[in-house]
Amino acid sequence: MANPQYTEITRNGFWSNNVALVQILGLCPLLAVTNTTVNGLGLGLATTLVLVASNLIVSLIRNIVRPEIRLPAFVMIIASLVTAIELAMNAWFHDLYNILGIFIPLIVTNCAILGRAESFAVKNTPLPAVVDGLAMGLGFCSVLVVLGGLREAIGSGTLFANASLMFGEWANVLTVTLVEDYRGFLLAILPPGAFIGLGVLIAIKNVLDSRSAQRRERATGSGTAPAPTTAQ
Repeated sequence: MANPQYTEITRNGFWSNNVALVQILGLCPLLAVTNTTVNGLGLGLATTLVLVASNLIVSLIRNIVRPEIRLPAFVMIIASLVTAIELAMNAWFHDLYNILGIFIPLIVTNCAILGRAESFAVKNTPLPAVVDGLAMGLGFCSVLVVLGGLREAIGSGTLFANASLMFGEWANVLTVTLVEDYRGFLLAILPPGAFIGLGVLIAIKNVLDSRSAQRRERATGSGTAPAPTTAQ
């Protein structure tokens, strides 16, 4: 794009073409690790870093890599970035790394990352590519966090439990107990609860989009003057 519209790129990645709610990609980690807010945030930030870095590198080399080896090259770039992030998390966030487990290296298989590299980054200059990766990553991360918070609140009666896994011991003060002596709701923290929660979020987004479209239609209709009638 010669004159990229960064607002539109951001809106597209965060809402209109959200990876989880519209493209329905990355469901494996989305449904598996979002039993708490912190788990969702950790995996969401890791995915966002990979998206931003891979989009940037792909955009920088887009005129160098031959079309015949483009996809293998993109996969190698993504795999290298995921490996670096996995090693960093193992070193600095070891407990969170152990909880997320196999789902960190599985970022390599997230179709959204390769899809953005192929459909956007390879066709645009670095700055728009970075903005697109950031918007797509934060959109995906926000769904992970919201779904994790929803399941944690219903399943355990808390929010931000184990925040110390990411932010250190001081972050224990961030834990919010919503219900004292809560017995828990097991369905919410099991895989079926993840499917139900994601379905609810998709339904809410569709309702909001429908109402927004209706408001635009009414505004357009009210702003159009009726055509004059001619007396016969």
